[in-house]
Amino acid sequence: MVQHEGERRGEMAGIEADKERLRREAMARRDALPPEVCQAAAAAIAARPFPLALPPGATVSGFMPLKSEINPLPLMRELAGQGARLALPAIAGRGRPLVMRAWEFGAPLGRGQWGIREPKPDAADVDPDILLVPLLAFDRAGHRIGYGAGYYDLTINRLRALKTVTAVGIAFAAQEITAVPTTPRDARLDLVLTEREIIDLRSI
Repeated sequence: MVQHEGERRGEMAGIEADKERLRREAMARRDALPPEVCQAAAAAIAARPFPLALPPGATVSGFMPLKSEINPLPLMRELAGQGARLALPAIAGRGRPLVMRAWEFGAPLGRGQWGIREPKPDAADVDPDILLVPLLAFDRAGHRIGYGAGYYDLTINRLRALKTVTAVGIAFAAQEITAVPTTPRDARLDLVLTEREIIDLRSI
């Protein structure tokens, strides 16, 4: 049966409403985690062997944690010690993929949108091989809920059109939900790292 445009719009609106509800619930659940639990989770992820090989010269993009996001910096420091080059995202504008800029620990950072720390504009643009992806909620089909702007979906899809890249969600185990409602624009994760386990989604 052919789906009419109005039906498609209604279906998409319903999915977005579901996502917004799940987003609020996930934010509250994450905000409720005690600081010591958050610190221990970040340390546990960094201490565990990374599940991907790091070829010479591989670039890993991370992120600066916002609000109660899990802190990826311990893992990024560990990967840099193993020879990975690092990058951080910068917002290029609504509806556009993130720009990934080369960065290393100790390099200066500016303030971008929402006050997020990001490399200065003179840092080199790079196309990472591995992306550490923030999220509010995830499921075991590789789907995630972010903040709603779609920046990481756009970025992952752009990079996958260029090369082989691996998208790795990094999250607290408490952020897992049964199922994330999806739209065609949503980019799947390849793995999710939590303090409890490595969830490999590449065979799904």
